[in-house]
Amino acid sequence: MNCPRLVRVAMVALIPAAISLGIASVQAQTPPAASPPATPAPAATPAPAPAASPSAAPSTPPAAAETPATPPAAAPVQTADPFGDQITLTPKTVVIIRGNAAWDSAFDTLIDSFKSLSALLDKQGIKPAGNSMIVYTSTDDAGFTFLAEVPVEQDPKNLTKDMSMGKSPDGKALKFVHRGSYDNMDNTYEAITNHLDDKKLEAKDTFIEEYITDPLKTAEDKLVINVYVPLK
Repeated sequence: MNCPRLVRVAMVALIPAAISLGIASVQAQTPPAASPPATPAPAATPAPAPAASPSAAPSTPPAAAETPATPPAAAPVQTADPFGDQITLTPKTVVIIRGNAAWDSAFDTLIDSFKSLSALLDKQGIKPAGNSMIVYTSTDDAGFTFLAEVPVEQDPKNLTKDMSMGKSPDGKALKFVHRGSYDNMDNTYEAITNHLDDKKLEAKDTFIEEYITDPLKTAEDKLVINVYVPLK
């Protein structure tokens, strides 16, 4: 498992109709031909042709009416994920489980923590009031300590000894987005570190991951995770 251990250690240290054509029908009426004379009587005068009624006159075809075709709707513009947007985190009431993990088994440990919190809430009929979060509290070359948090609107009962109630982090932070597996987050954290250096920003000694996709139901390579870096 290629975990982003060095980058995260440094982070804690720095932390878008068809064309219609209408043509009127042409109604034409040919005047009846004069009857031929019955006999060769001289100067036979043919009967006058009846006057053509106005409606019988050939009508002039109107000019072809052409309606411009409606252009197809434009495809939605794909916008880039936020990278370094400054936001303000709002504290939420959360149920917390404290833990520590080695880098080689980091994701499995986090998943186990989320499973424990989910089992507790399911048993008591309590639905989460937001996305699951991981708050990294310390890191070193071997591993890290963390708080796994799930927002709730009512306090669950019968918490285990490693569980507690509390508030999620608040205050000014920078928002970044990671898409893909947990193993590939080292690239995201490296980009975050470079961004902090370029902007000469000073981060607090922690960072937060908010799992936009449910880590218990989503394939690891389909994860979407917001990374928040609190600022001093």
